[in-house]
Amino acid sequence: MARHSSSDPLWLFGDQLGQHIHSAPGNEEREVVLIESSAAFGRRGGHRQKAHILLSGMRHLAVELGDRAELWQAAGYRDALIELGRPVVVHEPSSRAASEFVHRLADEELVSDILPNPSFALSRNDFTAWAGDAERFRLEDFYRFQRRRFDVLMDGDRPTGGTWNFDRDNREPPPRRTTLGVPDPWWPTEDDIDEQVRADLDDMDVEFVGDDGPRLFAVTHDEAQNALRHFIDHRLATFGRWEDAILGEDWAMSHSLLSVPLNLSLLSPIDVVEAAEDAVRADAVDLAAAEGFIRQILGWREFVWHLYWHFGQDYTTQNRLDAHVPLPRWFRELDTDAVDARCLSDALGGVRERGWVHHIPRLMVLGSHALQRGYDPAELTEWFRANFVDGFDWVMPVNVIGMSQHADGGKMATKPYTSGGAYISKMSDLCGSCVFDPKKRVGDDACPFTAGYWAFTYRHRELLRSNHRTARAVSSMHRLKDLDAVVEQERHRDSF
Repeated sequence: MARHSSSDPLWLFGDQLGQHIHSAPGNEEREVVLIESSAAFGRRGGHRQKAHILLSGMRHLAVELGDRAELWQAAGYRDALIELGRPVVVHEPSSRAASEFVHRLADEELVSDILPNPSFALSRNDFTAWAGDAERFRLEDFYRFQRRRFDVLMDGDRPTGGTWNFDRDNREPPPRRTTLGVPDPWWPTEDDIDEQVRADLDDMDVEFVGDDGPRLFAVTHDEAQNALRHFIDHRLATFGRWEDAILGEDWAMSHSLLSVPLNLSLLSPIDVVEAAEDAVRADAVDLAAAEGFIRQILGWREFVWHLYWHFGQDYTTQNRLDAHVPLPRWFRELDTDAVDARCLSDALGGVRERGWVHHIPRLMVLGSHALQRGYDPAELTEWFRANFVDGFDWVMPVNVIGMSQHADGGKMATKPYTSGGAYISKMSDLCGSCVFDPKKRVGDDACPFTAGYWAFTYRHRELLRSNHRTARAVSSMHRLKDLDAVVEQERHRDSF
């Protein structure tokens, strides 16, 4: 690696756009290099709105920094760095592939130094020290460590309120109305930069998926701050209570929509967590609401990031449930017209229309469907990465391979996460208008989730019997008088 100097430019990837990065001590005087790689877009493809967000974020930052920034448009990153003619400093990228590439550039003396990734609260070294020799991990253990480590919602050495989580208060079914009736999320206003991005995407020889705009997520520092402040002031109070619920006419519910600016590094996770904690200390929101949100940021988001690195590059090849069914065409193409199940159609439609649905449609609709049908977990992981606007390389492996598909055999989740239609009926308002009946297992109107749950349980009965959290399901399955008919029906099901 070349020896760097304080005058070496700072190369920022498209997910490293925050002020806490480009204006951090040691970086504040550096020139900034931003590179749009046509090869990267062509190779990765994905959702049209994700491509828009990445280009819009880089271009807005270039304008914001003025003469301090150079925005390069090149076939590849190496081409731009060679033409630049000076070595650059770069922060550790957020994927293994990009990290390996950056280290090769360092060997070529195009990169003079690789700094730690500043987009997460806990450093990778600190996580390694915490993890020790463990092979299996549980969020609750990590979350409590994080709360103590960063003194968040703590009163001395005890959690504020006397308990670590308020899940009992944060898992209510949706109210009996079509929307929550809370203030809308903060929405950005597109500008000339977005207009040019849209025109440039039209001209690209890339097969994007999903619908075009409008842009729904923050891509600048000011936009991210506005989105955060609006959420804390107007929506956090109702977040926790219904965070696991689904309303067909209210896709955003009380969710923050901050995953994009967080994953673009426009927001520091500690700043986000402290804003929520401050609202509790000021008696502006209930402790349960803020704790549920803080758990997502300081707990789950950090957990997923660190396990991505800790589990290693072979993690996405895990397939302990021997699932090898290719993703069907309608699933890959987000074809809602090919789907009759209201919950599945709505979730696919949300992905097509905006590249985003919240965590319950991801896990308990899209993920549960894939688990029941035995879709290949590596292919599914790539589908989630490509189609979600917040779906970067580090985000999806642990979420899909581990949490959703149980393909890692339980390294980070104690059981497969799937259910029958009764759960979806309880936690959403979608089943009443569906052609399928969540109470039925057999017949033309049998719910594919209800029947699929029992077919999945039958297929993996030996594994599930040995798990204390799923053993009861196997016992219940053996009491079904129509089990043979359910299994045979689902073996031949080709419509949902």
